[in-house]
Amino acid sequence: MNQFSNRIPREIGGLQNLENLSLRHNKLQGAIPDSMSTMVGLEFLDLSHNNISRIIRKSLEKLQNLKYFNVSFNKLYGEIPSGGPFKNLSSQFFIHNEALCCSSRFSVPPCPISSKHISNRNKMLVLFLLLGLALLFVPITFVFVWIRCRKGKRAPQQTDALSAITRVRISYYELSQATDALSESNLIGSGSFGSVYKGVLRSGTAIAVEVFNLLLDAAFKSFDTECEVLRSLRHRNLIKVITSCSNLNFKRLSIMIDVACALEYLHHGCTSALIHCDLKPSNVLLDEDMVAHLNYFGISKLIGEDESDLYTKTLATLGYIAPEYGLDGFFSTKCDVYSYGIMLLETFTRRRPNEFEGDISLKQWVSYSLQEAVMDVVDANLVTPTGKRLQKELDVVASIMNVALYCCAESLARWTNMKDVVGILQKINIQLLAC
Repeated sequence: MNQFSNRIPREIGGLQNLENLSLRHNKLQGAIPDSMSTMVGLEFLDLSHNNISRIIRKSLEKLQNLKYFNVSFNKLYGEIPSGGPFKNLSSQFFIHNEALCCSSRFSVPPCPISSKHISNRNKMLVLFLLLGLALLFVPITFVFVWIRCRKGKRAPQQTDALSAITRVRISYYELSQATDALSESNLIGSGSFGSVYKGVLRSGTAIAVEVFNLLLDAAFKSFDTECEVLRSLRHRNLIKVITSCSNLNFKRLSIMIDVACALEYLHHGCTSALIHCDLKPSNVLLDEDMVAHLNYFGISKLIGEDESDLYTKTLATLGYIAPEYGLDGFFSTKCDVYSYGIMLLETFTRRRPNEFEGDISLKQWVSYSLQEAVMDVVDANLVTPTGKRLQKELDVVASIMNVALYCCAESLARWTNMKDVVGILQKINIQLLAC
């Protein structure tokens, strides 16, 4: 119960005789270090009530003396290990995490059939996969080189055949699993626009995964240039491009779930409900792991148990205020819910609420178009332009938009609360992961 922050140091793995370790109720971030698997003397480990993220490493199954392992109230995801000490642990030790799953007895959602692990939601976006030349294609490549040397010309039909063979689809989750969630131990190198990680697919094929940092505009140009150069090259000594993979929609939704969780705590987790009063994008900050943190409580208000509304002369930012409350100076938790709905619409349409004039608003524009033309309102960068995935992605985005509109409902009878919003969005996030 201190104010410890940042990551748990890897050097802690050297405490092999330590039996009891409690780091609960701090502000620790990042992953549980793999070095903890060498702390063979551990019997009691409490990491609850922090901001720890990523997966629970399977290597912790080695801690045979561990009888108590509590990671509740964190931001962990992926499958809970089932071997070693995890066979006898209570479900209560894993509650209130972002997306933990299990295939057996713990009281958490089952893991998706398509993958054993829920993927990393706060890493950079995986757009480009570079795959080493598999042994199966080495003889074929030699044949092409021999033909070109003999005839002095290309063999387009054979080259196209090779290209067709290597054009495969690999899911984001399989890449995450192959690289141990893009762990630092698999980092090959870093450049100006991203990093390269080594990994092994379930088939045993060795791969190199290039991860572009799309927060940099230059990364897009680098990606386009690399595609243009490599799309027509075929040589046994050149790396082979197999596929590309995007995780943009996951990141945006994950950020909004973080904000929703923060509001849920303010409204329902405190002794007295706390209204933020000025929820807008500029008051949401992202850390190095792309985890969202709600900022600025300069005009926030406390509501006692005997109060449902609060009058204040301080108004929030126009465009995000609930009309029924903001214009008269009355605030309640419903005002934050309304502002959150506007932010959710803004995130997935890429349109600001103050862009509209006259009687039309962002909420009305989305509501009018959503039923028949989702593609007209959604940010085009969030969906696949064509293909089988398009309709699934549009259906998921429509679900998110409906949640946002429900938050912005003018009828008081239809007001929701942040507990409901968090639950619904987490279910939608799981649907996204299964796409």
